[in-house]
Amino acid sequence: MGGVFGKSKKSASRVTEQDKAVLQLKQQRDKIKQYQKRIEQSLENDRELARQCLNKGQRERAKLILRKKKYQENLLATTDKELEALEKLTTDLEFAQVQQQVVDGLQVGNEALKKIHEILTIDEVERIMDETREGIEKQQEIDAIISTGALSQEDEDSVAAELEELVASTLPAIDEDFDDKLPDVPVGEPIGEEKKKKKKEIEPERRVALEA
Repeated sequence: MGGVFGKSKKSASRVTEQDKAVLQLKQQRDKIKQYQKRIEQSLENDRELARQCLNKGQRERAKLILRKKKYQENLLATTDKELEALEKLTTDLEFAQVQQQVVDGLQVGNEALKKIHEILTIDEVERIMDETREGIEKQQEIDAIISTGALSQEDEDSVAAELEELVASTLPAIDEDFDDKLPDVPVGEPIGEEKKKKKKEIEPERRVALEA
């Protein structure tokens, strides 16, 4: 059973030691900030308490509270410096991680470039360039033959036959009975012209009759 249901291998953790260090620094920074908030709140309370003692005539007690307040202010200034140092250290460590990632990326790129150079040697590049040059020259020869019309009569006849075949298959067929479907052309003068001619002949005769 142990061989069949073997323990699955745990995936390798991607959290590095640098990540852990950055996390610890940020946790320490947060603790210092919380401590500073408590001190600031205590300073406000001590100031108010000293004022109350003065109102009650307890001058020495008010002075003692203010001395405590001053000590806490010094602690607050010290924590500010520590917090600044932690912030700088955290930033430097994170920037170092970015630099490491850049270096790793450059290394991967260099390895890939080396493999390409191993596959594509100088001789291989020259061979490809020669083949490309030969292909260009051959195409230029073909273009020159076509442009100068250096074809045999048999080739010209074949081209003409292919052209006729394309024309026959592309243009619509002409109806042979098209002429039979056209109307007959009238013979003689048009009816309108005949009426005008008769009218011109009648008008002189009518004019002569009136004069008589």
